[in-house]
Amino acid sequence: MKKITFILTAAMLVLIVSACGSANNASNQNSDVNSAANTASDGQTGGGAKLTGSHFETDKDGYVVLKGITDLTPHSELIEFVEPALEKRGIKIDLVATASDATTNERVSVGEVDFNFFQHLPYLEEYNETNSDTLVSAGGIHIEPIAAYSEKYERLEDIPDNATIVVPNNSTNEYRALKILEEAGFIKLDENLSGLRAGVTDIKEYIKPVTITEIDEDQVIGLANDFDIYIINTNKAIEAGIDTSKYLFRESKDSPYANIIAVRAEDKDDPAITALVEELKSDETKKFIEEHYNGAVIPAE
Repeated sequence: MKKITFILTAAMLVLIVSACGSANNASNQNSDVNSAANTASDGQTGGGAKLTGSHFETDKDGYVVLKGITDLTPHSELIEFVEPALEKRGIKIDLVATASDATTNERVSVGEVDFNFFQHLPYLEEYNETNSDTLVSAGGIHIEPIAAYSEKYERLEDIPDNATIVVPNNSTNEYRALKILEEAGFIKLDENLSGLRAGVTDIKEYIKPVTITEIDEDQVIGLANDFDIYIINTNKAIEAGIDTSKYLFRESKDSPYANIIAVRAEDKDDPAITALVEELKSDETKKFIEEHYNGAVIPAE
């Protein structure tokens, strides 16, 4: 009799332990399901919230992907800085190139890329006029003051008579170069200039005797030693490793030449483009610009 009782007791213990194990497994499975549900309810698809209302393509994780072309410095560095904030908003950036060229605007226009970030608005307007295009600015991000440098002289007052000066020859940047030469007291430009464009033929008077040479902006820095003064955009100077704090004179902070995010007109108000501009103009990005570039790059208003 005792033997039978012992057997029955053991069997009951096995059933109880088995039932408890099943309950625990069910509880764990429910916990896993709840965890997955919570993740889904948070809008997470691989780490970022879904962006709604954008017509741009999405990747397998649900991120909106913006394809772009930028210049290297500071443009691609600013994009890299805002990427974490954009991912939280469901957007990823795919930079297909970090060097602009003569085809960069056209590649946006035909839809090969979604935006570019390398130019100011007068440059874009000149491109549109020349090419019968309709690209627009989605927002101005930063200013790169054009400046005069020298490999031979440290101060403006050291520049001798008959100095040789080289300036970039594309129309908007040449105007900027000639304008700071005017402000520094070298020349006087024709007061009747049409728009923000000028060449040496628009110099009304030479206040100081100098020789000004116009060449392609990509060649200016390479030929700097051949001239007493060379004038170039800040981003080109930074990329070349030039100490941009050692300028002779430069553009003022109220320059109208803010670098822009350029897009097709129909994309200007897309939520993904709007988010990109918002992050590039955020207080955090402005602080990064001010701390990282020592005044060589200035946040746009």
